[in-house]
Formats: sequence, structure tokens, C-alpha cells
Amino acid sequence: MENQLAKSTEERTFQYQDSLPSLPVPSLKESLKKYLESVKPFANEEEYRKTEEIVQKFQSGIGEKLHQKLLERAKGKRNWLEEWWLNVAYLDVRIPSQLNVNFAGPAAHFEHYWPPKEGTQLERGSIILWHNLNYWQLLRKEKVPVHKVGNTPLDMNQFRMLFSTCKVPGITRDSIMNYFRTESEGRSPNHIVVLCRGRAFVFDVIHEGCLVTPPELLRQLTYIHKKCHSEPDGPGIAALTSEERTRWAKAREYLIGLDAENLALLEKIQSSLLVYSMEDDSPHVTPEDYSEIIAAILTGDPTVRWGDKSYNLISFSNGVFGCNCDHAPFDAMVMVNISYYVDEKIFQNEGRWKGSEKVRDIPLPEELIFTVDEKVLNDISQAKAQYLREASDLQIAAYAFTSFGKKLTKNKMLHPDTFIQLALQLAYYRLHGRPGCCYETAMTRHFYHGRTETMRSCTVEAVRWCQSMQDPSVSPHERQQKMLQAFAKHNKMMKDCSAGKGFDRHLLGLLLIAKEEGLPVPELFTDPLFSKSGGGGNFVLSTSLVGYLRVQGVVVPMVHNGYGFFYHIRDDRFVVACSAWKSCPETDAEKLVQLTFCAFYDMIQLMNITHL
Repeated sequence: MENQLAKSTEERTFQYQDSLPSLPVPSLKESLKKYLESVKPFANEEEYRKTEEIVQKFQSGIGEKLHQKLLERAKGKRNWLEEWWLNVAYLDVRIPSQLNVNFAGPAAHFEHYWPPKEGTQLERGSIILWHNLNYWQLLRKEKVPVHKVGNTPLDMNQFRMLFSTCKVPGITRDSIMNYFRTESEGRSPNHIVVLCRGRAFVFDVIHEGCLVTPPELLRQLTYIHKKCHSEPDGPGIAALTSEERTRWAKAREYLIGLDAENLALLEKIQSSLLVYSMEDDSPHVTPEDYSEIIAAILTGDPTVRWGDKSYNLISFSNGVFGCNCDHAPFDAMVMVNISYYVDEKIFQNEGRWKGSEKVRDIPLPEELIFTVDEKVLNDISQAKAQYLREASDLQIAAYAFTSFGKKLTKNKMLHPDTFIQLALQLAYYRLHGRPGCCYETAMTRHFYHGRTETMRSCTVEAVRWCQSMQDPSVSPHERQQKMLQAFAKHNKMMKDCSAGKGFDRHLLGLLLIAKEEGLPVPELFTDPLFSKSGGGGNFVLSTSLVGYLRVQGVVVPMVHNGYGFFYHIRDDRFVVACSAWKSCPETDAEKLVQLTFCAFYDMIQLMNITHL
């Protein structure tokens, strides 16, 4: 990474943005053909025939008209989906987003120089903050390397949303405030907000033109920590961000109406580089077991994280760290990138600060003191109660499978991501006795402002293979053949999705055109098989590859009777984090992870078969 950063002087982070291709609109015929294929695993013959008729009628009738209108829309926009996706997937959603939408994950430092150790929170915090601020400066100077596939640059726009970005609640729709500017664009906010025991503090990270150093950051963090641990707790305004969106919007309006100064304080938080959270807990973590730390980061104290912030950097009493991020402005790969950068720096410096211990005379942090009354305090306690009630219902199972990893699967000529996806399909099939409709994130960053497409992993081929694994009369060689067919199908679909040839976002576009034109919802979308196969955000398996680095994360399930399943891949291991709701009697995250690990062994065993 260091070499890459050095080399990047001639290439600027955002320099290719204007030359990226526009997001294409796929062919209607192809999209509908792929859709029909995707519903097959969830239908009997009669249901499938009925859906086939609906699709044919749609294709030759209203579907073609909507598709033409979508093509018209796409002519005037470099990304026809961007605004729609942001609104439908994030900003229009009214459920509390801190728990239901945000993604979270631990920092990997505990695996090397920073194992859990009491009394290290502040010193380590000053070092981790400093490395984050260095990354911020690289981004401002446009020295973060452009991501590429081969020599083809990918869209980097989401990196603008990492710092100084915040969602603001609205009565019916939220909005995103982004205050970040590169150096060539002008001034960018240079303060951070620290939340501790229900109180909020702010300080600048640039002093006399230079970035503050870890010893200087340590002084600021120690001041805040001592003050909060020797004085009463604050009101915990931050907890309001964990509330249902319309309720939070009304509470925010009331807060501003109470005292105009409250708006200035809210804007200070919104525009801050990031929010640094000080937690009192000491969650357990080992390189093999991430369950407790991930649960703590995802469901921790709502008074010390600003749920709407694009970046909450969370510190625990035992010197373990993590992040909790609003998902609306960017996808997890941005966080994976900065997390890896920081982890590498900490590793290279053996977890220590090796520079000057000198501390300049910098201003002490300033406390943000909100004017509150009984109603605001009541709103806060209600927000906390609903958040903690929902948080206590979440089950997290996060473990490392260490028997083998990417090295072995590559050796067997199996794509490691597809390997995990098919193992999950088999695990779900064994646990629930039926196929599980599955959303895997595909990346569309080849295109201008491209984000994601849905890759539906539960294919006909995958189900046939799962069935063969449960049928004792099927020979190992036949099972192996079915598995390889499922691999080939998955790999082709992933390639299609990344090339802008997926169908879920296309269908969403057609539905939204119908709504905008005031037309009735086409039968395609009201057909029971549409939602049964996962359409309309009904996937029982919501999954994503976090990457091939030492970074892990998790999101809650998409539906109540579903799972969130997130994983990263290394040469010698697969790390998996699974979420489920305890109140759903049929789901069990622990069992699903263990069955996935069993499937790993079964699959490798199949590849050891030589058929003469």
C-alpha cells in the first residue's frame, strides 16, 4: 500500500471520474429471462407457469413501454439509478437506521500488536486517530490510489463521503449533507467530535497549519475522558439518532425550536471529520472469535455514537476498536480501504508512536452543551428504550474457519467467493430443508457513480447440487459434477452483474417509472413469486464478501426470518459473521455458521475425488 501511495503522485484519486462510462440499461428481454430463471428454485410447476405468463404479458405490454421511458431517462443522466437508489434503499426508509441499515466491524489490530488490554484505550486511541487523519489528508490531496481492475479505473466517488458526511432526518425523506472538499476545491472542516458518557466535545485536528500528533491527541482524549469520568453523565442527545426516522426528524425540529444554538451544535457534529466514540465496555475478542466485539460495535451504547454519521470510530475500555457507519452515502469497500490502511500502519510501527513526544499549546476540547427540556429528555429515554429492546434481540455468530482458506480453494481451481456462497446455500438447505433466496452484493463501480447490483446466488444449479448432497443414492462423482456446474453458473452471473447486466436494479427502475407515471403497479411485482424469490427486499440471506484483507463487518438481516452473512477471505482462513433475530424461532446464526464450516469440508472432499 505504501508503494502504491508513493506511486500515486502522478495519478489523482478523482481524476478519472469524468471519463467513466455511464451506467447502461440492460436489455428487457435478457433481464426478464434472468428473472424467470431466478424464481425457479422457489416455485412448483403450476406457480412457475403462472409467473411465466405474467412475465410474457409484461414483456409485450406495459414492460416495453416502461423500458422505453427508462431508456429516455438514462439519456439525460450518467447514472439513471443513483438518485432513485439512494432514496428507495436509504433515505425514504423510516425504520430506525442505526441498527437496521448501518454496517459495523472491528479493527484488526487485536490480531497483532494490540490484543485486548485494560488501560490502553486512550494511548491507542490517539495513534489510531492519527493514522485516520493521515488518510484524510491523503484523500484531500487526492493521493489515495485509484482502484482499478487491470488497467481500468473504477468509480471513486464514494470516497468523498467518508469524512465530514452526515445523514439528516426528514419527516418523509432524509437527506445527506457532505462538507468534504479536496484541497484543490477549497476549505474542508477540520474538527472531530468525541462522544463520551452522554456528552459531546469538539476540537480541531489542524493546529498552526499542521496535523496534531498522537501525544497531542492523547492530551485531548485524556482531558475528555477524565472530565466525563469525574462528573455526571450528559443527556445523551446522540441516542435520538437511533430512533425511527420520522420521530427523530420531529425531535430534531423541536430541539432546534427550543434554542437556535442547538442547530449550530448539530451542524458542528454533522460537518465533523468523524465521530470518535468512547465506550466503557470491554468486549471479548480473539482472532478466532469475533462474536462479542461485533455485537458491541453494532449494538453498543446509543448515547456515544451518532447513528447518522458516515464514520463513527469506536474505542473500548480494553483498547479494542471498530467502526459503525451509515450505509446511505457509501458501501463497505470504502471503510475496508481505510481500515486496512490504518491497520498496516499500526502493524508497521509495532503499535507504537515513534515520533516526537512534544505537545504544543493547543486549545482544549470544547463541550457542545445542548439546551434541553423535559420533552427532549423524554424523547431521549424513549429512543434508548426502543434501541436497546431491538438490540437485545440480535444474535451474532462470528468466527474464523482456520483449517484452510483461499490458497487451497485456488489450488482446487475453485473461486473462493463462490466457494463460500455455495457452502452457505448447502448449510441453509440442511438447516431449513428448502432453498434460501440469497442477495450477494455485486459491484458496479466500472460505471460513473456505480454502487451495487444484486447477485442472486440461489440458482437452479446450486439447488440441484444441494439436493444431491442430501440424497445418499447420488454418487460422489455426480455430486462433484453438479457442484462444478453451480460454480460455473455463479461465476458467470457475477461477471454479468459487474458488467451492468444484472436484472434487479433494472426491474426496480421499471417499477419506479410506473410509480412516477401514476400507473398501477404491474402484476409482475405483485405476483407472490416475486417476493418469495427475494424481490422487493425479501431475501432471507443477505450476504457480501467484505474482501481479501484483514477486515470484517456485519449488517442485520434484511427480513425477520432471515440472516445477514458477511465474510472475508485470506490465504489460510475464512472469517464469517452471521446475524439473526432471536425472536424468530426458526433462525439460528450459530447453527448456520457451523453448518457452513461443515460444508467447506464436504466441498473440498468432493474435489479430492478422482474419477477414472
